[in-house]
Amino acid sequence: MTTGLSYDGTVAGTTSYITQIATMAVVEETNADFLKILPQMITYAENRIYRDLDFMFTTTPITGYALSVGSRQLTIPEGTLVVTEQINIITPVGTVDPNAGTRTPCLPTTKEFLDAVYGSSSYTGMPEYFVPFNDNLFLFGPFPDQAYNVEIIGTYRPASMSSSNKSTFISLYLPDLFIMASMIYVSAYQRNFGRANDDPQMAVTYESQYQALLKGASVEESRKKFQASGWTSQGPAPIATPSR
Repeated sequence: MTTGLSYDGTVAGTTSYITQIATMAVVEETNADFLKILPQMITYAENRIYRDLDFMFTTTPITGYALSVGSRQLTIPEGTLVVTEQINIITPVGTVDPNAGTRTPCLPTTKEFLDAVYGSSSYTGMPEYFVPFNDNLFLFGPFPDQAYNVEIIGTYRPASMSSSNKSTFISLYLPDLFIMASMIYVSAYQRNFGRANDDPQMAVTYESQYQALLKGASVEESRKKFQASGWTSQGPAPIATPSR
């Protein structure tokens, strides 16, 4: 069983992230400068891993939003989702819980298509297409003829590990990758990893180790999604050819 990390090691069965990083960085855990960069170091490490691996667990459905009659726009709060993957129209009208109604997926398209085909409010009906206008504004076509509720499925960013949020999926299940990503950041605090410093290979070494660990984690995440060899959950077999 993997020994996970938690912020200060107070979660049962884990070791302290702060202690691990401080030990590798050869700095006191109470060092004021070290503690100052700690939150941003965690953010850097987590964001790299979230972007590189595109975890299944960060996909979530969001409900509670409805289209307005005669308006093709739907706005959700900024920062709610990082990537929108799917939008479903829920019927009958007035049904908020998608499981209590029927989902009809809207097809993603371009704004140019939407403007050319459904650019006028004279085209009304249950929307069949959608396009992200920006991160939190979506356009639909045709213009809704009723106040349809929608289900939005997309990728979100979980809360970072902190003194109040002691552990995360990454810290518990990918502690090795988390440490390497953190050490890339902390090496700037240690020696300024620009090319003019005394040890320009320091960050490169951590980066190389991070990339090596990332390969294994990426394969495992692909297996979860049935995006591995032959679109199955099986890992790549270097001997078996051709691929499944």
